[in-house]
Amino acid sequence: MTGRAEVERLRRHLDATFQRIKGLPASVDLEIQSDFARYLCVLVSGYLEKSVSELVLEHARRKGSPTLQRFVEGSTRRFANANMERVLTLLGSFDPDWRRDLESVLAVEHKDAVNSVVGLRNNIAHGGMAGVTYQRIAEYYVQVQHVVERIAAICGVA
Repeated sequence: MTGRAEVERLRRHLDATFQRIKGLPASVDLEIQSDFARYLCVLVSGYLEKSVSELVLEHARRKGSPTLQRFVEGSTRRFANANMERVLTLLGSFDPDWRRDLESVLAVEHKDAVNSVVGLRNNIAHGGMAGVTYQRIAEYYVQVQHVVERIAAICGVA
């Protein structure tokens, strides 16, 4: 799967994971709930990175030559730590108007959610004690989904 279909597959998988964790009994130890929230944080960050990569690659497939497609694929393969500035820079490298469009439509809470998820993920990955709850990561996920949908529209693959 590629492009929009891959983004939808990733979203469905993540939605199902959220539902499984949400369905845990209330008696589950708070530390275990926190462990699950950290796991979800890593998944949400991965969803953002892969979605952005897939969407710009789909744009290249639709609009560009095979050499452009290979270049974009190679460039996005290394796309990591997708904080807001990195996402904006990537989009701006395709078209400065794309960057301006995304900046203009996103509210502060969208940008903060993206940056928080990436920051928490990095903290978790490096052995830090990331204090994140299921409720907080669920809220961030909603904001991240909005960012992904806006990027899909900008790239013309909505």
